[in-house]
Amino acid sequence: MRNRWGILAILFVVRLTIAFQFQSVAAVAPLLQQTFGVGLADIGILIGLYFTPGIVLALPGGAIGRTLGDKPTTIAALLLMTAGSLIMATTDIWGWQMAGRLVSGAGGVLLTVQLTKMGTDWFAGKEIATAMAIFVNSWPAGVAISLLVLPAIGTAYGASAVFLAAGALTAIGIVLITLYQSPPGATVSAAGPGRLDPLALLAVIVAGLIWGLFNVGFAMIFSFGPSLLAERGWSIAAAGSAISLVMWLSVISVPAGGYLADRFKRPLTLATAASLIVAGLLAWLPRSDAVITVLVLIGGHPAGPIMSLAARVLAPETRAIGMGVFYTLFYAAMMLGPAVAGRLAKSAGTAAVALDLGALTVLASPPLMWLFERIVSVRNRRAQS
Repeated sequence: MRNRWGILAILFVVRLTIAFQFQSVAAVAPLLQQTFGVGLADIGILIGLYFTPGIVLALPGGAIGRTLGDKPTTIAALLLMTAGSLIMATTDIWGWQMAGRLVSGAGGVLLTVQLTKMGTDWFAGKEIATAMAIFVNSWPAGVAISLLVLPAIGTAYGASAVFLAAGALTAIGIVLITLYQSPPGATVSAAGPGRLDPLALLAVIVAGLIWGLFNVGFAMIFSFGPSLLAERGWSIAAAGSAISLVMWLSVISVPAGGYLADRFKRPLTLATAASLIVAGLLAWLPRSDAVITVLVLIGGHPAGPIMSLAARVLAPETRAIGMGVFYTLFYAAMMLGPAVAGRLAKSAGTAAVALDLGALTVLASPPLMWLFERIVSVRNRRAQS
């Protein structure tokens, strides 16, 4: 397959398996609390554990992909994800649930870094914001599907069936990735020196922080939103369906944001304005009775422009290691975010405080976007001189 949009479709579906697996805990959090006798703090830790391996694996993950190649690395990652789901499905000991989550997360890290590099290989310099918006849209799509499907499976068959469903989907991903082909010349380009210059490294670090903070805020919706609504008397299934509205509407808002960024050539302006709106809605959600209205208004417009930032400073030969740096920052934020939110929710006695934390992290993104633009401007001036 040599059509880049066909390749993007494959990458979209394979990446969707990560979101589906990640959400398998939050989608049935109240059920897990009953089954294992744990609280919101424990659920927050279990959610965050999925991203813990990213702190140590994201950077070497880029090097691994550069050494082994795209297909072998992605297949190995999907096998780890499948194994982690099977561990969680076959044990009733909380410690083993945590171990299975870590194994799944390790696979998710390798897969995320590699798939992002593969997508950038095909679209660098060609509708990159639009392509990255569609690519990252696999996350809300996977979460939305899980919120609709997994609570029903969990209610009918128990938590083990939920984790088996996640494992089955990652196994399907292995079949799909065999259809992938690298773009012409990618192997030759990637064989050059893979060292980032200092300003490019700093820009990638800032871009990773922006992506991590924005995603922490967004994750609060589907990680603690179901628990927030359950506190108000909603059933697990109804809460999951309501929260899934954000994810389903993101299927429209995320690519729309990428398209507008490419169309008007103002990605950071769009991302800044949209981030401020998202932060306000996150703060409003726990304080409003118009839950559905707020959920409908929350959009993912900043995602595509933010994801395209790293591509502005990464050449083909630095792409694998650069994406490793990018995702190291992302995973650090995503590991700490749910764990801190869970602790705060436990202390406050309500999941509402997790949404407030999410509003603050999204609000921190615009200043970092300004900093990124300054770094790139300085780097470009130095290159021209």
